[in-house]
Amino acid sequence: MSVEFILNERHIRTEESAGMLALDWLRLRQNLTGTKEGCKEGDCGACSVMIGELDDAGKVRYKPVTSCLTPLGELHGKHLLTIEGLNLPEDALNPVQQAMVDRGGSQCGYCTPGFIVSMCWYMMQSGHAQPTEQGLKDATSGNLCRCTGYGSIRRASQDMIGQFSKGGDLADVWSSEDRVGALVERGLLPEYLSGIASRLSEIEPLPKSENASPEFIIAGGTDLYVQRGEEIPRTEEIEVLGLRGDMAYITLDDTSVMVGGLTTFEDFAQHPEIQAMLPTIEADMQLIASLPIRNRASIAGNLINASPIGDMTALMMALGARVVLQKLDGNVKRELPLEELYLGYKTLAKEKHEIVAELVFDRVDAPNEHVSFEKVSKRRWLDIATVNSAARIKLADDGTIASVRLALGGVAATPLYLKETSSWLVGKPIDASTMHGMVERAMKEISPISDVRGSARYKSLLARQLLLAHFDKLFPERAGIDTVLGAHLAAQEVSP
Repeated sequence: MSVEFILNERHIRTEESAGMLALDWLRLRQNLTGTKEGCKEGDCGACSVMIGELDDAGKVRYKPVTSCLTPLGELHGKHLLTIEGLNLPEDALNPVQQAMVDRGGSQCGYCTPGFIVSMCWYMMQSGHAQPTEQGLKDATSGNLCRCTGYGSIRRASQDMIGQFSKGGDLADVWSSEDRVGALVERGLLPEYLSGIASRLSEIEPLPKSENASPEFIIAGGTDLYVQRGEEIPRTEEIEVLGLRGDMAYITLDDTSVMVGGLTTFEDFAQHPEIQAMLPTIEADMQLIASLPIRNRASIAGNLINASPIGDMTALMMALGARVVLQKLDGNVKRELPLEELYLGYKTLAKEKHEIVAELVFDRVDAPNEHVSFEKVSKRRWLDIATVNSAARIKLADDGTIASVRLALGGVAATPLYLKETSSWLVGKPIDASTMHGMVERAMKEISPISDVRGSARYKSLLARQLLLAHFDKLFPERAGIDTVLGAHLAAQEVSP
């Protein structure tokens, strides 16, 4: 498989394995060692790069990603922009680099290239009307500094915000319709970036793969590369789904939402109609993963991974998603409820070379219908869940529960739809008595085990608290947790 793309300023054509990681290719084949290898699990951001591709308007849209989870084959027809590609000639510094130098934002320096790439992405293509400290914090949410040097990095961020904000020296650049072009024109980014769009348009798409039985099928790779990253580059029997642009979409009709299997977490969260139906989705995503991981992780991949604590799995199960399974050649399709996909721990009701091509769920009927996501993990943010939960609740005209779907993760061998509890809730008023009945029935449906994330008793308590938290958040006047449990029990703590 010949992969053709642009690396910084250079046109590349390579026959390397499509499954080779972009990180390894950069460091071992191109000697571009500014992209650092840290955790190699997408957690530290030392290997951050930007990937640019043409949008429908013919403009290059960049996304920050971790190169340690990105297969080389997926770069075809795209622009791979590394820390070296952001350098200016004659020892000049771009605004991010200058701010980091001025504020001593580098200590040992190992994490610094990743931070600069993420901050440069915010400078180049953030959609915020004005730069904000929170926006830069979100942009660098996937970058860790092991020297605990965040103070100086934060000060560099504040300097940068001042430059680009209203009244700053570069305010006109930020407000420009073509911010990358404006930065190039002011000599703040390399000139070659202005020609990337036309150069990408000249790269022909790859022919559709005819391999119906590859050894590895790669979507976002955020879990597969962590588990089997050493094996994947050793075989050519690979299907890189990221080359199938027709599998990343969100469409809606009068009754349903259709989500392509390759839709990323971030694209799902940023879709205006999804945000209208799920008002907290952006905040929920902050709990789930960092921006570079959200730009890589696909919804279908999260479901197929079959983790009992998959965050998007819990949300999709609560939404009542149906999965459309199809053979790689697209000739055979079938549909089943998401909860029926899971037969046991990591065991799926699908054939080896079937993929989740699409998810379908009913539109959320706002304002009478509400969706909630809750999660507890050892770290407050960006960590694997100990227990997670999602709920979809529709109210009748009289305020009783017309329909409800409750999902829990981390309390059984599979992601769990609380079928009996959800059925019992229909027609009930939202009050303390109903909440007690819900918890009583839910405890009979779960079967948590003790493991490194907590004891079975602790997980049972979390399951109870998260189920009650949905109602506390959505209907505080009727089902506030203090009212339901009493202040003493609401504050109860159990050792993990």
